[in-house]
Order: sequence, then C-alpha cells, then structure tokens
Amino acid sequence: MDEDWKQRLDAARAGLVQREDPVAWVTEVDAAEAAVKYPGLSVRGALFGVAAQEPGEPWRIVLPVRTGMPQETRDSLQSHFFFRAKDETDVPAERRALMAAVDVLTRERVNDLDVLGVRYRVIRGDEFARSNDSGLEPPRPTDPEPVFRVWERQPVSRRCPDTGLVLDPDQTRGPMAEALRFGMRDFHYTGKRYPSGVRDDSRKAIQTHPDIALLPVTYGIVEREDDVWLPRSGLEPTPHDARRGLYDDLTDLWGRIYEWDDDKRERYRRAGELFRAAGSSDEATVDGRVFRICRVERMVRFGPDGPEGPRHSDVDEYDPTTMHPRMDDDGTLHYD
Repeated sequence: MDEDWKQRLDAARAGLVQREDPVAWVTEVDAAEAAVKYPGLSVRGALFGVAAQEPGEPWRIVLPVRTGMPQETRDSLQSHFFFRAKDETDVPAERRALMAAVDVLTRERVNDLDVLGVRYRVIRGDEFARSNDSGLEPPRPTDPEPVFRVWERQPVSRRCPDTGLVLDPDQTRGPMAEALRFGMRDFHYTGKRYPSGVRDDSRKAIQTHPDIALLPVTYGIVEREDDVWLPRSGLEPTPHDARRGLYDDLTDLWGRIYEWDDDKRERYRRAGELFRAAGSSDEATVDGRVFRICRVERMVRFGPDGPEGPRHSDVDEYDPTTMHPRMDDDGTLHYD
C-alpha cells in the first residue's frame, strides 16, 4: 500500500472515532460483515452520466450515472440544455449559448462542452455488485429505507441520489469505503467475454485515471438464469423503490408488455401479492423463475483533468439526432 492510501485509511479511521456516531459504527460493522460474506465482485459494465464544473469549484453530477450508452447521455444533455433555454432564462444571449450547445449535440458525438462558463463532461462509471456462491448481495440492514413504504406506483419518481453530488475522489468516507476504493484502483476487465479493445482500454485507464470516486449505492432487480444473474430493471435509490418496481412488474407491467394469457397473468399477480405481503423480502419466485433485489455499487475513475469520459471501445448503437424544435433568441419555437 502506498503512503497516500495509507494516510487516507488512517484519516477515515480517525474520523470515525472522532464522530462518536453509533449509526456510523453499525454501518461500518455491516459493511465489514458483507465483505466477508460476499467476497466476490460481479461486474455488469459501464454506465454514463454528466458532470459539470464551475470555475474554482469541484465537479458535480448534473445527470445521473445510469444510462447504458454514451449517446443516451448526450441526448439527455441535449434535452437538459434545451429546457434550460426554454424555461429557465429570458436573456437572449444565454438562450443563444444554450441552443448552440443543443445544435452541437444534434450533430456530433461530443463529450466535453463549455457552456456559459461551465464545463460539462459525459462521464463513465463502472457498475458492480458483491457476490458469493448463492448470488448477488441483497440490501443490507443499514441501507436507507423510506419512513412510509408505499407499494402503489407513484406519479413522481424519487430524486436520484446522484443529482448535485460533489464528485471528489479526495473526499474521505468510512474505513470500509476507503478500503473498497483502494481495492478498486487496479480493477480492469479481464474476462474473455470482453473484446480485446475493451480490455486494453480498461488497463490503460488504470494509468490515465488512477483515482476512484464512489457514487451512492443503488438497487435493482436481477433474475437468475442458469448460473448467472441478469439485470431486469434500472437503478433505484432505495431497496423499497426496487421492491415496488418488482411488485408492479409481477402484478401488472410484464403481463401487458408480453401479452400473457389470463392464467399466466394470474400466477404472476399472486406471486407479486405474496412478495408484497412479506414486507421486506428481497426475493420472489414464480414459474421456476427467481428474482432478487440486489445492491449495486458504482465508481468513477479520476485523472488529473477530472472524471473519466467514454472510452474508444464504448459502443453507441445510434448516431446523434435532432430531438427538439428550433428556438429563436426570444424563446419562439419553430416546428418546421
């Protein structure tokens, strides 16, 4: 262990002692036990989002790190600038600058933009989960849960914990988080299922972006298929949000999407109601299929110039496109 990382771990331990926070102590014990019980790491792959940096300030996340392709994130950034121009300014020069950025994103696969004095970057993260022979790690007892657990679908989704987050690899967390960051420094893709270009870029990133920033833990639905677990949902901010998503999938959504007959719809509906009745269960079984709520961790690599952007080997399945109507400096929209 180099001296810099030793100092970080020492600072994390000292900070934990000084805080005299019993909740933090329990959380650390929970994390230590999880590391023993789930010693493996299962890697799903890359995720993308957007970070921004104002002069003299740290990087902050603007768009959550949860899309599967860089171009999805560029499209979201295009919409971000468009709606800022439409709804958040009456200054013609500001609107013009925002729409100039929109125009660039309709034509180019650009990952860095300066807009109104702020640097914006499409950033790349890695998504992984702890695992053992029984599968992926479920939520921990100390993971946050809403005070009131609502099972019905909500008209407004919960705010993603990424939004507005300071993305700082030097921020000291608890000892277990610092140990995880230290352990992930040399992480790179090695499996033969990854193309050689992906493996090469992954090894290079250890040198070009040697530091690690951890993102908030999220939760998702996975399904066991033979000896692997496959993702069946996006990422949610709390275990209960993921459970509610699985409940909705079982009782309603999947039946409509896949046009199941009435008998199959009823089997899945009953499985969903049993899952809900269990309260805090993290597993549901129906028709021989096993679904589990799992705990998903994410990280972003950092180099001297900030967070890592997309790699050459990251795949886009489609090109940039125009997503919004033309807008004049006064806010008038044109749909021609």
